[in-house]
Amino acid sequence: MSLRKGEIVALMRLEGKATVEQLAEHFGVTVQTIRRDLGELEDDGKISRVHGGAVIRSGVTNIQYEERRNLFAEAKERIAKRVARDVPDDISLFINIGTTTEAVARELLNHSNLTVVTNNMNVANILAANESCEIIVSGGTLRRSDGGLVGDLATQMIEQFKVDIAIIGASALDEEGDLLDFDLREVRVSKSIIRHARKVFLVTDHSKFERSAPVRIASFSEMDAIYTDRPFLAELNRKCAEWGVSVIVA
Repeated sequence: MSLRKGEIVALMRLEGKATVEQLAEHFGVTVQTIRRDLGELEDDGKISRVHGGAVIRSGVTNIQYEERRNLFAEAKERIAKRVARDVPDDISLFINIGTTTEAVARELLNHSNLTVVTNNMNVANILAANESCEIIVSGGTLRRSDGGLVGDLATQMIEQFKVDIAIIGASALDEEGDLLDFDLREVRVSKSIIRHARKVFLVTDHSKFERSAPVRIASFSEMDAIYTDRPFLAELNRKCAEWGVSVIVA
């Protein structure tokens, strides 16, 4: 791989996607040169071409955790701040695995008297700074790549609770309104979280629509509210309205 193509992949891992014009300006080359580079990178399985540019390819494995944490960090912060406004004090919560759910945890540090059940070690560590927050960490198998706890033990632990609000993320979304993920063990935990919450809030930035994942978690119709950073396409908005799902754009 040429130095420029390596830098293209590195840039896209930080941003999630890039346009031909942005890359041509960045590298000081023609758009034709960038289109050729993108074509070769797609052939190598590194990226996927989309209209006007390309996105990083996720396929059947997720992007590395630290890279995901940096992707669209500002959008995740906006989403998190908006969600925190709708989370009252004195309630119980599930918070699952994900970099956006971790952003929400940071925005809950000034809330009072929360009980938080989580299968995300990072969420537990973040909320440990809130002395009025009771934190219950599920058991399970530790996934070292992202601090997630997965597997049957985590699922069984979650099933002992019935919380007021679940705040969940997903690795990918599709235009039919389904939440998708990569790890079947994690999906089983997420399904249990959804079943055992009175309300479910999905937190997701727009880049999740540009990825694919092989395992289905749930439908948007099972959510009470979806917090995102860009409006959905008209057809998906129509479906959400039919399902009675609130879509909040931060």
